[in-house]
Amino acid sequence: MSRIKVGRSVVASTIERLQAGGRIGHERAVLWLGSGADRIDELYEPRQRTRADQFYFDRQSMQMLLAHLREKRLRVLAQVHSHPGRAFHSEADDEWAIVRHAGALSLVLPRFAQEAIVDNFLRLAATYVLSTQNRWEDATGGTLLEIC
Repeated sequence: MSRIKVGRSVVASTIERLQAGGRIGHERAVLWLGSGADRIDELYEPRQRTRADQFYFDRQSMQMLLAHLREKRLRVLAQVHSHPGRAFHSEADDEWAIVRHAGALSLVLPRFAQEAIVDNFLRLAATYVLSTQNRWEDATGGTLLEIC
């Protein structure tokens, strides 16, 4: 799998949105979209219901996402969300992941991303990749992402 490039501005916006949820004690999620498999072109924040230990995209939110993807000719390359405590891929994260294609990424930031900045983002994020066997495999500390 080749490295996926993501711009510093996308990472900064991701952190801001996750931290906004954290300020009210809620998880939050964003999606990273791309036209190809090796570059993030856009950050997308679906309308979501949130609480301290969960985020949820309802049917209408998913329909809006799918319409956006069709219109812009993009696909979801990664989902990024926060946890109140440590960063890991929970059973709920496994079951309710939005991205479901082999090679998709799921990143989890600890402590509602409150300590995150662009320069430590990759160190803080627990990173998982979906295998061809449909299992989320830990790829933390790997070289799947490059911030540019």
